[in-house]
Amino acid sequence: MIEAVIWDFGGVLTTSPFEAFARYEAERGIPADIIRRTNAANHLENAWAKFERAEIDIDAFDELFAAESRALGAEVRGKDVLPLLSGDLRPEMVEALKRIKATFKTGCITNNLPANAIGSHSGRTLYVAEVMALFDHVIESAKIGLRKPDPRIYRMMVETLGVNPKHCVYLDDLGVNLKPAREMGMTTIKVLNAAQAIGELEAATGLTLR
Repeated sequence: MIEAVIWDFGGVLTTSPFEAFARYEAERGIPADIIRRTNAANHLENAWAKFERAEIDIDAFDELFAAESRALGAEVRGKDVLPLLSGDLRPEMVEALKRIKATFKTGCITNNLPANAIGSHSGRTLYVAEVMALFDHVIESAKIGLRKPDPRIYRMMVETLGVNPKHCVYLDDLGVNLKPAREMGMTTIKVLNAAQAIGELEAATGLTLR
């Protein structure tokens, strides 16, 4: 019996920023996947993690990300990465969210950067107000100082929604972020593309979402 569907934002309701990373690297002739590898190295304590928990400011992030990427073979400034994060909304996923909201509770857990927080200048283009209004509750890493995959952030969501994790579905495009949700008893969906995700969501909820 499903009570709530909890969503990641980037790479789920929007296209993945990985495509923009790849374009940036190709245009500049720097090693493919350098941005993703920098994000993945020491992923709990690197520049990205610290900025998503709001432990450092944008200038420190810029310097630290540059140093970390340089150590892996090519310098990328942190400030150059920020504009690459705003993917395009996937209208079919937004439609699925609207249909879900009519029946179930909805939540959004987003690992974001203070420069891209919902109320910030760049965040306003990243997080479309009409979409964010479809969630009963939103948790932003940059505002609470915790980020996925810390299990506490998932617990905060289910407690606020007042639901049992065993009665929740959680969608994310990163396997590392699905693991804690799965361990809590949630049904998890790894989002590869909209059609696949919606199909799995229909199977989990019993709703027609398209």
